[in-house]
Amino acid sequence: MSMTNNDILIRLRYALDIKNTDMVEIFKLGGIELTKEEVLKVLTKSKDDYNDGDIEEDENTIKCNNIMFESFLNGLIIFKRGKQDPKPGQPDRPAMTIKDHGSVNNVLLKKLKIALSLTSEDMIEILEDAGVTITKGELSALLRKEGHKNYKVCGDKFARNFLKGLAIQYR
Repeated sequence: MSMTNNDILIRLRYALDIKNTDMVEIFKLGGIELTKEEVLKVLTKSKDDYNDGDIEEDENTIKCNNIMFESFLNGLIIFKRGKQDPKPGQPDRPAMTIKDHGSVNNVLLKKLKIALSLTSEDMIEILEDAGVTITKGELSALLRKEGHKNYKVCGDKFARNFLKGLAIQYR
């Protein structure tokens, strides 16, 4: 079963033990204004998680699309590391790098690495805590830019294990 962005957010929030008020703040730092009630609706598994509608809202769930998800990750980086002034000639906000569902997990790994100031060794250790063995080369393939000849798509099982390992380390 493939993970939705909502699933990933639920797991990430759990793994890093992020308070609801901080979730609101992180979304805001990423450029998305949500109330605490709306954040809670994003953190709810929807009944029809298989529906790929863009922002499918039953009254209890707000579907987290890729732009919203990546904005959250960008907000998390600022939340954890502080705001950096864009260098001259750089845009105010980072360009969105999630192209499609296939690249969500890769972007997740990359942005978490930045937000949590993780080294590749840290990431390998986090995965080991979740029972996954990976070489530095395999990890760097997952962290490459999409389109690079050594780029490798990060599967859901791998992303799930990374979030599981984070929970083991951070909780």
